[in-house]
Amino acid sequence: MSIYENHSLLLHNTFHIDCAAKYFTEINSIDALLELQQSDVFKSNELLMLGGGSNILFTKNFNGLVVKNSLLGKELIKEDADYNYVRIGAGEVWHDFVLWCIANNYAGVENLSLIPGRVGASPMQNIGAYGVEIKDVFESLEALHVKDGSKKIFTNNECEFGYRESVFKRKLRNQYIITSVVFKLKKKANFNTSYGAIEKELEVMGVKDISIKAISDAVIRIRSSKLPDPKVIGNAGSFFKNPEIPSAQCDALKQLFPNLVSYPLENGNAKLAAGWLIEQAEWKGKRFGDAGVHVNQALVLVNYDKAQGNEIYDLSSKIVESVKAKFGVELEREVNIY
Repeated sequence: MSIYENHSLLLHNTFHIDCAAKYFTEINSIDALLELQQSDVFKSNELLMLGGGSNILFTKNFNGLVVKNSLLGKELIKEDADYNYVRIGAGEVWHDFVLWCIANNYAGVENLSLIPGRVGASPMQNIGAYGVEIKDVFESLEALHVKDGSKKIFTNNECEFGYRESVFKRKLRNQYIITSVVFKLKKKANFNTSYGAIEKELEVMGVKDISIKAISDAVIRIRSSKLPDPKVIGNAGSFFKNPEIPSAQCDALKQLFPNLVSYPLENGNAKLAAGWLIEQAEWKGKRFGDAGVHVNQALVLVNYDKAQGNEIYDLSSKIVESVKAKFGVELEREVNIY
């Protein structure tokens, strides 16, 4: 295991921000991670665990230790009459895992196709798309405590999942290193096609017999048409969360803005489409140097070439201020800021 000093992070974040880490290393095994935890560099520096770097914005150099999680492995560990339980290494590419599930007819994650990032970040963010969230297919995860290296198994309830939230983003932030995740996947698929444009896309594709592969293909086509490829244009997907507001406030807004896009929630509140709010505030497609708002999806901020992280962050701050001034709703960033 090698530890590099003043190491470029340009290739380790999907925003393509050219910054550096004071120290950088990559771990490929639990033994290597335990060995790293005993090192002086680990003990004396701020730690940042990095997967695919797909939900992070660096606004400056990182004055600490960046550890790239490359723990791999995909295996079926048990099954019952209704479910297959699979253990996946935290460093596995998320979309590769989804395709593996489809190839093995493990149902439940097909709606989450083409989401960038690694498996280990999925429960941290409780990633979701097209009516499915990680909490719906999550069984447990294994993690090592940062300080003493002790192993802990977290159940679904212990992760305290919320909308793009988990205990690892709040109460236990930077206290555990996720090493693997166990997913509970259905043997008999329960197709979820009602959200977004999946049904319409399936019709366009001429699909007669629905399957998890067909749903995955439809989601891939939709995402590819709406969202920029991080390999081509730097971005981290959705930059903001869809805000949740009281239903009374939503009703009042609809009096002023009849086309307001909103969704009722079980708790009596309403969720607003952040992309719609940003577009109505006239930010869609705007560009300031190499930092901008994507022309096809206002929820996505982009680095067209050599934008600095602080330029993108400043742009996000102006969007937050603008939306609040127009709608009285404050957007919250989904992307982690460093």
